[in-house]
Amino acid sequence: MAHSNDSDRLTLAQRLDLTAAASLHRALLTHTSPQIHLDAGAVSHLGALCLQLLLAAADDCRRRGGGLTLSPRSAAFDAALGTFGVPLSRLQTEAAA
Repeated sequence: MAHSNDSDRLTLAQRLDLTAAASLHRALLTHTSPQIHLDAGAVSHLGALCLQLLLAAADDCRRRGGGLTLSPRSAAFDAALGTFGVPLSRLQTEAAA
């Protein structure tokens, strides 16, 4: 995970698998803003545990009056959401899009 100069932006790792889960969790916890922008453009694999972390982050953002944005998104990221049966709207808030 890499942070950009924008404190609300996080670039996701290429492989979001079991070994990446702890790092993703730490990165998401460092965000104190209710608005998070995630760059999923390079994601080649999205595993279930990391998806659960992203869903929890989206819920947390909504509870705090903000939202989560995913842009860009790789085809592999979108395909994984489809495989898991998770619509993009479950992660990304309309207001944030």
